[in-house]
Amino acid sequence: MTNDIHLAFAHPSERSEATTAVQPLDRISVRDHIVDVEIGAFQLERGTTQRVRFDIVVEVKPLEGPIGDDVDRILSYDRITEAVAIELAAERLNLLETLAERIADRILLEPQAMRAFVRIQKLDRGPFALGVEIVRSRSLSVVEDAPETVHPCVVYLSNEALHSTHLSGWIDTLAKRELPLILCVGMGETAAPAVSLGAPQRRIDLLAIEQNAWVLAARDARCVVVGTLTELDWSMKNGQIAVWAPSKIVLDAVEGPATAPSDGPSLAAWFARHMSASELMLIGAELPADAAVGDIRVTRHAADASQL
Repeated sequence: MTNDIHLAFAHPSERSEATTAVQPLDRISVRDHIVDVEIGAFQLERGTTQRVRFDIVVEVKPLEGPIGDDVDRILSYDRITEAVAIELAAERLNLLETLAERIADRILLEPQAMRAFVRIQKLDRGPFALGVEIVRSRSLSVVEDAPETVHPCVVYLSNEALHSTHLSGWIDTLAKRELPLILCVGMGETAAPAVSLGAPQRRIDLLAIEQNAWVLAARDARCVVVGTLTELDWSMKNGQIAVWAPSKIVLDAVEGPATAPSDGPSLAAWFARHMSASELMLIGAELPADAAVGDIRVTRHAADASQL
């Protein structure tokens, strides 16, 4: 029991050594890798960074033959820190557990990596360190090949278009296309409450958009309001017509939109880039000249158009 307690609080390298099979594997490690991260489920953790420490040990297959002092033959330390950086850049997360899982899974994509010990600790939440530690191996954590990217058509509806008598006909036409479909709206016609602080106002405006999304869902039963990447992915793969509720994705984005939520077309353009859309269609709205769309095809239709 004493040894178990010691290992529970020991560095991952000690746990690795103590739990290795009869034929020990080689180990490489990164200790005390500290990064400023915005992470956490509490409101006070949003909009600010905190120091997070990463301690990672990877057990690797021994190389066949001499290494020859060739860096290309070994699993580099850089691959470990890159795994941390890539997962931190992917999206803002609430849980250390989620981050640890993703880092371990990414490390285990490396051909030599057999088992990964990942410890992550928050250093600024008090006079102590709060953290999680996980162990994953190839036999326990199978990493699937990355799925092929889906390129949806993102359609922005102005308020005039949202209340148009042509709405159902437009959706009929769009539903027949081969591209997955995601509908976006802006803030409703009723003014949202105004406050003096920027962050609360941003949330209020995003919620106003979500209220308008539910108005759209009420106008056509085929439209389903969704607010997470997981739901959007499922919708696109299963032919569902999604209406984007923006709060979670916008607030969790590592590089969120620079535009205010009140600029609905620009927010839709950001979302289209975020979703790797193939097309951004605007009905009853114009895209500002400075809105970035990359190589996404942009089409426009009048709010009184009978056909798209």
